[in-house]
Amino acid sequence: MKKTVKMAFALAVSALFVACGAEKQEWLYQLENVNELGLSNGYTYTIPDVPDGNYTVEVVIGSKEQAGVTSVRGESRRLFLENIPTNKGEFKTFTFNVNKRDTIISEGNVVRIKPREKTKLNWDSNLTLEITGSNPTVEKISVRKADDDVITVFLCGDSTTVDQDTDPWASWGQMLPRFLDEKVSVANYGESGESSNSFIFEKRLEKLMTQIKAGDYIFVVFGHNDEKQTGPEGGAFKHFTKFMQVYIDSAFSVGAHPVLLTPTQRRNFDENGKIVCSHGDFPEAAKQLAAKNNIPIIDLTTMTTAMYEALGVEGSKNALVHYPANTFTDQPRPMADNTHFNMYGAYQVAKCVIQGIRDLNIPLKENIRKDYTATYDPSNPDKFEDFEWTWTTVELTKPDGD
Repeated sequence: MKKTVKMAFALAVSALFVACGAEKQEWLYQLENVNELGLSNGYTYTIPDVPDGNYTVEVVIGSKEQAGVTSVRGESRRLFLENIPTNKGEFKTFTFNVNKRDTIISEGNVVRIKPREKTKLNWDSNLTLEITGSNPTVEKISVRKADDDVITVFLCGDSTTVDQDTDPWASWGQMLPRFLDEKVSVANYGESGESSNSFIFEKRLEKLMTQIKAGDYIFVVFGHNDEKQTGPEGGAFKHFTKFMQVYIDSAFSVGAHPVLLTPTQRRNFDENGKIVCSHGDFPEAAKQLAAKNNIPIIDLTTMTTAMYEALGVEGSKNALVHYPANTFTDQPRPMADNTHFNMYGAYQVAKCVIQGIRDLNIPLKENIRKDYTATYDPSNPDKFEDFEWTWTTVELTKPDGD
């Protein structure tokens, strides 16, 4: 991994956005001459008090003065544009959609977020964009309300899906927008430590259902934390199946498309270098439920097993939060997490999801970005050394769940 370490440097420049007035112009906000702000250390742009929904962002990347390599992320580090190169004097225009939400469901009714979520950009009232890269250059940013026919892909899951706010943690859910075009918006409702039932009890699904419309998608993946629930109603074919059906029925009730995913594998090798599955009957239970409801299921358990075994016992550590002591400031002990992905690992799993969409002929395949045409084989993952990511804020606290 070519690691460019750039610690947090955020500047709220909402006052610099020019409100354009929806009745006069298409764009609600425009920020011009962005390069003049000085982007070498990266910036975070915040538009305050934005209503829930999808917003279309147009970014003009480039500079008259210098060449650049630019990435754009949004909200809690969702990746939209990745390492876009421009020559001096060259400009490239990109359009993507950002989903914004807060905790309010209705008057007096809110999502029961955890204390650690209260500072997450995903849950505040603002729309946030982060400009980063090894040498970021941006000339102009424009933001408007997205068209009503934009397809929203809602993600329901745990710490392997959630938008992780800080390096070195990451998930496939926050990488997914990079692979989907301007007709799609990804709304990642995943959260660390969630199970199929706790997600519902905390009113996360209830909030989601206030935003969904016919033609949207709900991608649902649980299991890591459901496995820990015991008692007479615990188990893959009892409470897990019961609550997973709730997501399916909820999607069908509004004409949306449910898609199930089996849980990502844990890095757990035997003496022969083969992965030992720790998920018990949960992947099979999800497969049987998908078959019963005649809906697609993406087998991330099998795909990530192939990925880990291809990378090998040592090489697979590069896909997860495995770092020697003193890699980061105030890190006296090694980090050895065999569940949670780093940025490289999350990116590989996102490719697994995109390949699953193609292989299962899910109509969303028509919205895979035209610049990504490769067939992804998890038994032949991308080389770790070739992956480039500009680091920003580093936080060593482990996410909830395992």
